[in-house]
This record gives sequence, structure tokens and C-alpha cells, in this order.
Amino acid sequence: MSVEAQLEAAAEDLLAATRAADAVRPDEPSLPLGRWMRKNLFSSVGSAILTIVFMAVSVFAYRGVLNFVFSEERRWDAIRVNLRALFTFAYPGSQYIRIWVTLGIVLTLTGLSMGLMKSIGQGFSIKRISMWFLSSGIAIIGGLVLREPSVLKNVDGEPILDENLQVIRESFGAAMGDRVWWWLAGLVTLGIGLGLWFGFGELRRRTTFIPAIPLTLGFVGIFVSTVWWFKWGHYGTNAAGDIIIEPGRTVASTTQGPWTVMWIVLVFAYIAGRALFATKRAGNVRAVVGLSWLLAPFVTFFVILRDPTLDWSHVWSTHLPMALAFIIVGSLVLWALTNPKIGEIGRIIAVALIALALFHWIAAFFGWYPMLQKGRISFLLLGLAAATAHNFAGDARQRLRMVWGWVGLMVIVHYLATMINTASTLEINGEFAGGFVVTLYIAAFTMIFSLPLGIMLALGRTSTMPLFRILCTTYIEIVRGIPFITILFFFAVFVNFFLPDGMELAKLASAGIGFSLFGAAYLAENVRGGLQAVRRGQYEASDALGLTTVQRTGFIVLPQALRVSIPPLVGGAIGTFKETSLLSIVGIIDFTRVANSSIPGQTEFVGIKREGLLFISLVYWIGAYSMSKYSQRLEKQLGVGER
Repeated sequence: MSVEAQLEAAAEDLLAATRAADAVRPDEPSLPLGRWMRKNLFSSVGSAILTIVFMAVSVFAYRGVLNFVFSEERRWDAIRVNLRALFTFAYPGSQYIRIWVTLGIVLTLTGLSMGLMKSIGQGFSIKRISMWFLSSGIAIIGGLVLREPSVLKNVDGEPILDENLQVIRESFGAAMGDRVWWWLAGLVTLGIGLGLWFGFGELRRRTTFIPAIPLTLGFVGIFVSTVWWFKWGHYGTNAAGDIIIEPGRTVASTTQGPWTVMWIVLVFAYIAGRALFATKRAGNVRAVVGLSWLLAPFVTFFVILRDPTLDWSHVWSTHLPMALAFIIVGSLVLWALTNPKIGEIGRIIAVALIALALFHWIAAFFGWYPMLQKGRISFLLLGLAAATAHNFAGDARQRLRMVWGWVGLMVIVHYLATMINTASTLEINGEFAGGFVVTLYIAAFTMIFSLPLGIMLALGRTSTMPLFRILCTTYIEIVRGIPFITILFFFAVFVNFFLPDGMELAKLASAGIGFSLFGAAYLAENVRGGLQAVRRGQYEASDALGLTTVQRTGFIVLPQALRVSIPPLVGGAIGTFKETSLLSIVGIIDFTRVANSSIPGQTEFVGIKREGLLFISLVYWIGAYSMSKYSQRLEKQLGVGER
């Protein structure tokens, strides 16, 4: 066995031992309930007072939420009927299979990503699971007692009033009797928790773990199965547009089948991911899945959901020849520039290509000559690739990697540019989709574009070159000093006045640009903090190895800086996800606008806003909480703050 093979095998053994050591959790003793309460809740007079006050406030708030949610005044039918409008708005029902295909792609990538995780941990202990069941059972039973009795109604369904015009409620005993099924659910949940707690000994409770992902998939499967047997009700609209409200039946078959298929897709994708993880190609598969995540928002939104109508004669005569020209010429240029012998001539050629690309953009602004927009983009990408080509100089294999990367980039850019610039068959009142779909895609596009722009701004601000440092610092400070709503209004309303004749930004595109430019300024500061956390010795070590500035930044500095910056970066992503609720202010029919304006404007649900706003708040919380938990898992896997 060669020395390199021995070193690689030793490194694999060391990594495996490290992962095994990280997976073993310390055996923390579990205190009895009384001692735990004395230690954590009533250790002193002050803590006892705070505990009592907090518990009283929590019970009061819980009671208020229950009485609001289950009040007879609430019109939750408005949400049930408009679930499709909330998530996809006016997307045609005849083409709704595209929505399910898009969701299937996302779930496939999700399952593969979960299966390909290097460390899935030990999961949840029996102790934690039992505490979940116990707390859930106590919450249900406590809610039954805290919730006020129901209002008595006459035969016409109207509330019965007393002499003071106050509603009359049923007695407490009658209310408890009407909630027998809730009592049964609470007692069963509490019983499961007690059974798990006392069925396992103290040591087994703390040392027996159930894998988190299979457990989660199991719970999701149980919930999905309820669409077949639980009478959630049939709500929606028929072909004539009439409201359908049938609470005493199961959901429609158009909901049962797709959701069941989606769960099956998720499970099989996870199983496939775990199987691929055990192969030698796991790293390559992981890279392909990562690239697929990057391309998924573009492909699903601009290709699958838009359903562009391609003019194939124009594709064969213009688009395809242009793509082939850039692939062939660009490959030859990059092959030559990655030759170690080219020297300074390569840098001169790269500068000339960048100047040519900038000239095309200036010519477009003044209208000197026509050119397809993707041609200008391709020239700019070629100039940037040429500027970095000297960092990939080496043998033929190294140079071919650069060439194949360029070929893949051109295929993706020209394909997406063609699809984006082709008219959609689904255009409805200016936009083919709305609701939560728009919210998700704006958030995804913002994260995709703002992160690389923020990294470049951070590198520019920390650069030793005064020009780049001053420009980046000026941009960051100006953008961070302007309210976001001002930037959003500028791009949504005023930016079209500054564009050349015949060029106009769509609302979604302008909003995406505004979000990306604003988010990049804040991400730049987060990344700059990570760059400052990299020790000086790392720079000195890379210089000793003879690495160039680009190689040192890309292979040594940035990976460490981004690892340190994970918490603020995820915080920025969560903030972007929540800030998408401002899209409704500039006329985009997003999640918030459907709940706040579209549903209350319907004849059957005039003025019904609270229910919709509470529902979207719950969805926003679930999304933000999921990102936060994934961030914690990623931080633990990468050892943020530990090494």
C-alpha cells in the first residue's frame, strides 16, 4: 500500500472515530420531579416568585388563545375554503399537476439530503419523547378546563341572548360532556407518555434513542393517513365558482391521492439517500444534490410552473447556435488561459474580455446595437471566468475541470435564459401564481443571490485595495441606512423610469432585486465578522504554501469564515423569509395579501381577517422554527464554537 493510501485510510479511521465520539452523549442523571423543581424553579424566593408569575401569565395567555381560536365567532371556514388560494392563489386547477410535480421535486431533494447526512445523530431519547406526550396530554386536558363553555344557539343557529343582551353559555358540566372526544385524546396522549416513562427504567429512558428522521417521517405518515379516514370536511369551490362547505365528510380525492404520493416520495428518497451514503460515490451524489437545490427554484418556477411556449424554429436558428458558440469559444479560451506557460498574457486577455463585456452593457443602455440579454450575460461570465483561470492552471486534468465547468455553466445559463424570456401559457392578470408560492420563491431567490453578493461585498470591504474597499463600504452603509420599504418601493415603482425604452421589470423581478440588494448589505457584515474571526496564522500558513490570494480566500479563509458566520447568516435568512410579508404593500399577491385582502373581499367572508392572519402567522413560525433547528444541527455537525 502506498504512503498516500495509508494516510487516506488513517484519515478515514480518525474521522470515523471522531463521529462515533460525537454521537455518544453524556449520561446525565435524571433528577426526581420534586428535586428538579426545587433546583430549577424554586431555588430561592425570587425564582419562586418569578416562576409563579410566569405560570400565571402563561395560563392566562393560553386561555385567551383557546377562547379566540375556538370561539363561535371565528369563521375558520374562510381558511378551509381558501387553502388553495392561500398557497397558490389563481393557479389554474386544470394545470395543478405542475404544483404537485414541483412539490415532489422539493421533497425528493429533501429526502435525499436527509439520507446523505454525514451525521444523523442518535435521535430522540425515550425520556424526551415521553415528556412530549406528557406535556401534550396536560396541555389538552388543561385546555379543556380553561376553555369557556360554548354559546347556546337556537334552531336557526343564532346565539341565544339574555335580558341584558349577553350570550347564554351552557353549563360547565355540559361543556365537559360535549368535549368527550377531546378528553379521550388528552387521556390517551397522557397515558402514552406515562407508559413510556414507567415502562422504561431510568437508565433506559436516558440511553434508548429513536432516530429523529424515521420518527418524524412516521408521524407525518400518520397525519397524512388521516385524509383517508378522518372527516376533516370537504371545502373549496366547484367549477361554477360556488363555495362548498361540507364538514361531515372526508377530504376530496384530489387531495387524498397527491398527499399520499408526496409522503411516499419523501420516504423513498430518504431510503435512497441512506443507501447512496454507504457507497463510494456519496460525495459526488451529495454535490449533485447540492447543485440541484441551487437550480430547483429556477427550474420549478420558470419551467415547470410557467409552462413556457417555445418557438422551436427560433430555438434552432438562434438560441442553440449562440449557446454552442459560447461553449466552444469559451472552452478554447479557458483551455488556453489555464496553461501554466501563458503568464501575464492571460491576465491581459482576461481584462480585455471583461472590458468587452462591460462595453456590451453600455451599448445596451444607450441602444447602440441589439443583442440578446443572455449574450451580454455570457460575455460577462466569460470575462469573470478568464480572470480566475490562472488559479486553475495545471496539468490537463485540472484544465479540463475548468472547461467542463464552463460547459455546464453555459448549458444552464442559456437554457434558463431561454425559458425565462419565453412567454408563459398560464398568465393570469399579469401573474400566473401567488400566495405562499410567491413568498417561498422570493425568499429562495433572495438567499441565492444575496449570499454571493454579500460575500463579495465583505471581501471588498476587507480588501487592501482602497478603491474596492471604499466602494463596498459606501454601498453597505448606504443600503443599511435606508429603510427596506423605501428600497422595495423604488424597485417596484420607480426603477422602470430609469430603464431604456422597451425594457421593463416585472413586479416579481423588481421585488427580488430589491430583496437581494438589501439582504446582501446585511449578509456582508455577517461574513465580515466571520472573516475577522479567522486567525492570522491561517493567512501566514497559506502564504507559506505558495497559494495565491484567490486560492487562499477560496480554500482557506472563506470556509472557516462561513462556518463561524452560520448563526447570523441563518438569522438573516429567517428575517428575509418573514420580510416577504411586505410584498403585499407593492401590489404583489403574496401570502399576506391573500389573507388580509383577498379573503375578506369575498362576499361569503366579508371582513374576516383575524383567522387568516393567525393562520399565516403559524405558517411563518413553522418555517422560521424549521430553519432555526436546522441551523442548530448544522452548527453542531460543524463544531461551531467548539473548534
